[in-house]
Amino acid sequence: MQVWKLYKLEGDKVTRLRRECPRCGRGYFMAEHKNRLSCGNCG
Repeated sequence: MQVWKLYKLEGDKVTRLRRECPRCGRGYFMAEHKNRLSCGNCG
């Protein structure tokens, strides 16, 4: 996954485009499927 797909730059602010996993914490993002979210690390 490219980093530019996970973050958005707005001027001098950086916003995350995907949710982070509540179990794994910072840096692990949830994959968006049609009917669910799935963590890239813990599944």
